[in-house]
Amino acid sequence: MSFRKRNIGLSAGVDRTAVLSAPAQPALESNPGIRPSPDDGRPTTSTGTPSLDNLLAGHAGLPMGKTLLIEENGTTDFAGALLRYYAAEGIVQEQKVHVVGVPEQWGRSLPGLIGTAESLNDKRSDKRKDEKMKIAWRYERLGEFGAGIAGSRDAPAPASTGVQDGKQQTAFCHAFDLTKRLAHPSITNMTFIPLMPSRESPFTAVLKQLQAAIASDGPSIVHRIVIPSLLNPTIYPPDACQPEYVLQFLHGLRALMSAYPSRVTAMITLPLSLFPRSSGLVRWMELLSDSVIELCPFPHSSDNLATSGAATSSEEQPQGMLKTHRLPVLHERGGGSDQNVGLDWAFSLSRRRFEIKPFSLPPDEGDKEAQEASVSGGMPKKSDLEF
Repeated sequence: MSFRKRNIGLSAGVDRTAVLSAPAQPALESNPGIRPSPDDGRPTTSTGTPSLDNLLAGHAGLPMGKTLLIEENGTTDFAGALLRYYAAEGIVQEQKVHVVGVPEQWGRSLPGLIGTAESLNDKRSDKRKDEKMKIAWRYERLGEFGAGIAGSRDAPAPASTGVQDGKQQTAFCHAFDLTKRLAHPSITNMTFIPLMPSRESPFTAVLKQLQAAIASDGPSIVHRIVIPSLLNPTIYPPDACQPEYVLQFLHGLRALMSAYPSRVTAMITLPLSLFPRSSGLVRWMELLSDSVIELCPFPHSSDNLATSGAATSSEEQPQGMLKTHRLPVLHERGGGSDQNVGLDWAFSLSRRRFEIKPFSLPPDEGDKEAQEASVSGGMPKKSDLEF
């Protein structure tokens, strides 16, 4: 039985017509260089290296609001090349790039733009077709890295040649040449944050500048944080390697990612020759990072090992091993896959690309047939073919 008076009407509630007529907020995926992940739909951006994009838990890129820690053994600088690709991709996509700890001279050494990654892959595939004999069209890409379901996911977006829904399409990932220098109008968006001497943590001023720069921009501006050679004594003060300083900095960086989950990404490099993974400090740094990969270059005495990695005459010889320790997998949201963790990968750096592919040992010295097959690209002899 109701005690409400019958002459009193119900509340009008929310005006549905006003909600429908309100202007829709622009989607972040409409920005250049941002697209939804094929795995769970979260916005992702390219690292500037297509094979590295394909390695990141099936997201076909680095998810927004996540950090990537690249560790490297020895005195080489392969991680620095990945970092320059990452910064150059942000410049081309007209994103804000913040570089920590290094002078402006570092920004002048970014690789030059030579086109889109899709156009470079097309030229390379055409070259392969001219050099090898086709057996059957359905077996042509069998066993290649990224040729299956993941390959269809990480295919770069079309280049800026067409128009769809009144908007010009832009490429998701670009190709760069390390021997050239990047000349782009948006290179003025790069900011270099120096390490100021302080009695306390040298990272406090860095976090404040990063937070102020991101908060002052609109919600549609995407930022990239670049941190080369973290804790390198030639760049950082001696007390920067104190655990209470560097771990607080990484905690603050994660808090910054959580505050702006769809606008910020970060890439960090760490020299393992100075800070090995066996130390507790590096293990805590890995736990505070969303993605962790390790580069292990081959020594000069292992030239015979460089013929492995399923490399043929038309492919670059591997220059080291790549280990995946952690990938941006968020189980509570059901996104990402850790199937690439623990697998053997090889990497090679050439003038125009940084390529990651599965690693395999070379054939035994006594197995002449396997050696001939590896040199010829694994193609069978004509006499062995039965039609």
